[in-house]
Amino acid sequence: MICAARRHLVRTLADLAAQQGLELQSYLNAAPHKKAGHPAPVSSEGARSLLYDGEQVDAYLTGRPVPPIRTEDDDQEHEDDDLLDRREAAAVLGVAPRSWTTYRHHPLLTEHMVTVGGVEHWPRGIVHRYRDARPGRTAATGRPTGSGDQVPRDELLPRTAPLLDADPTITATAVVEQLGVSRNTAQHALTRLRADRIADLVGARPELSPDDAAAALGYPPALARRATARAVTVLRARAAAPYLADVAAAAHRAGWTTEAAPDVQLPGDDRVVAALVLDGDQAPVPALVWDERYGWRTAASRRHPITRDAVPSSEGGGVRYLAGGVTPPPAALIAALSA
Repeated sequence: MICAARRHLVRTLADLAAQQGLELQSYLNAAPHKKAGHPAPVSSEGARSLLYDGEQVDAYLTGRPVPPIRTEDDDQEHEDDDLLDRREAAAVLGVAPRSWTTYRHHPLLTEHMVTVGGVEHWPRGIVHRYRDARPGRTAATGRPTGSGDQVPRDELLPRTAPLLDADPTITATAVVEQLGVSRNTAQHALTRLRADRIADLVGARPELSPDDAAAALGYPPALARRATARAVTVLRARAAAPYLADVAAAAHRAGWTTEAAPDVQLPGDDRVVAALVLDGDQAPVPALVWDERYGWRTAASRRHPITRDAVPSSEGGGVRYLAGGVTPPPAALIAALSA
């Protein structure tokens, strides 16, 4: 199982070999990953492709204590965003791993399948949803299958915030009980609120690390791990905001958009992506997308300019990457689109 918010830390055996300056076959022959004390793989028992948690591996290689991925008090123990491989997903359904080959073709599972380290995975919450919706099955716990959250989406954060104010150690389970929302919804709200407050405190006191800020706010490490990671991304997003606003202003002056600022998103809580819809009559493309890793690209759709999971789009079909680095001057960007 790949724990929620740790997908970016996953390493394959090839990654471990490269980290130690070895060819893969030489690494497999020496088999240092099988030595006593080496972190166990995060793959399910019996998996053909072994995956490891990079944070644990780094600690082991530098002689530091290997940190647990989770503790017994971690409120994310059953996090819906955990990624399960086929053996783990089959276990949730109570079927043999080979039977998963048939189930995995269901549209719900196909839509949410992700590949990590060359291995197919599915979010725990999606597997649960599929399990509970199968003919003759009902949801084992929680709200009835198919029922919606009892709090409108735009009211979720305002109604969760007072609960967090009253108890910095509040868990997703407690939010579910008090607001009548799903556990995934409650966890997402708490993560966002904690992350924003951690980022606010770091912004006001730059000498603090995000972990220090979380501790100062009274957030237990087990509950704040994901929020702390998101806070780092929030801080990068805030740092990029003036530049993105300058680009939007330049596009507006060119008559390409009525947007005051781009729509900034944090896919996976670990990267910053922004979309700028060009709705002017003379706009050269429907929209622009900025990714902190790759810079600007054009988008073929105004309605859905950012692809699912912010996976970089291939060029073609109205999509092309714009040269000039990650943050080209707004005037240069406008000139490149006008050419």
